[in-house]
Amino acid sequence: MNVKCGRDSAALTHRVGADAGRRSTRRALLRVIVAWPALTWYDAVFGQAKAPPIVIGWFNSGSPQSHGHFLAAFKEGLAALGWKEGVNFVVEERWAGGRADRFQPLSEELVARQPAVIVAAPGGPVRAVAKVARAIPIVQASGADPVRAGLAASFARPGGMLTGLTNLVRDTDQKLLELLIAAVPGMQRVGYLAGTTNAFYLDSVGAFRAVAERHRVEASYIEIARVKDLETAITRLAREGAQSVVLMGSSWFSAQRRLIIKAAMAQRLPVIADLAEYAEDSALLTYGVNRTALYRRAAYYVDRILKGARPGDLPIEQPATFELVVNMKTARALGLTIPASFLVRADRMIE
Repeated sequence: MNVKCGRDSAALTHRVGADAGRRSTRRALLRVIVAWPALTWYDAVFGQAKAPPIVIGWFNSGSPQSHGHFLAAFKEGLAALGWKEGVNFVVEERWAGGRADRFQPLSEELVARQPAVIVAAPGGPVRAVAKVARAIPIVQASGADPVRAGLAASFARPGGMLTGLTNLVRDTDQKLLELLIAAVPGMQRVGYLAGTTNAFYLDSVGAFRAVAERHRVEASYIEIARVKDLETAITRLAREGAQSVVLMGSSWFSAQRRLIIKAAMAQRLPVIADLAEYAEDSALLTYGVNRTALYRRAAYYVDRILKGARPGDLPIEQPATFELVVNMKTARALGLTIPASFLVRADRMIE
């Protein structure tokens, strides 16, 4: 009898233990099931953190010294959207240094690195990249009309692999002479430098000529394509009686702006251009799009594309705000008196 009770007791203990084991296993399984979404999320985040940074291509016609602030503005735009350089992205940079002959080889070199998206500016580099980057999205950070250049179907629906922003330089060129006449009353003869590397430079020359004729101002026109000809061209304008130098919107002019301004000041000729950076480097006045803002805005396009948007579905933006900057220090150095009625129109004055 005692043996039987012992056996029953042992069997009961075995069943209780087995039931407890099964309950423990079920509880463990339930914990895993409940935790599975969290584990999946952890794996996703952990895997994302370990993924290599996305490569963003950068191609600009200038140099880090002349246009580095544009790259800084673009990175600021990305940071504002939550992107961390070195963690989420890296930038593969190419700079042409104002040399149009480097556009195509540098484009091919950059495309060979297979970046996820390429940010290019202005028009020359954009066209060069578009020739070789058939399957890579391109964001034009600044430049002329991509529709007219045959790179997009329309501003509203580009339709291809390119989108971004335009600065409408050709329209700005016409305004420069009108502002110069208002800022320096009595201006009778101006010099106009046109960069032939710009695909639409003939349009700019024609538009400027029409404005000069309308205002009955004589103009000397010089077309150049090489840096070494800049100083000679400005000296020639001075000999021909020019009282100022108006610069056509040109990426390589911008890259050489300090050289241009120095040569013009040596001839006591005020410089008028489209980029505020010229005024900051002692040009008399500038009027044009705030291009730093455009490059910052380009980050929005890159963000959308990297998150899955098709570039052909993103409308190309045209600028709505222009900036007039006057360098009063330069005006005083050249003995020019700018009317108060003009100064009240300035968005910014450099003292």
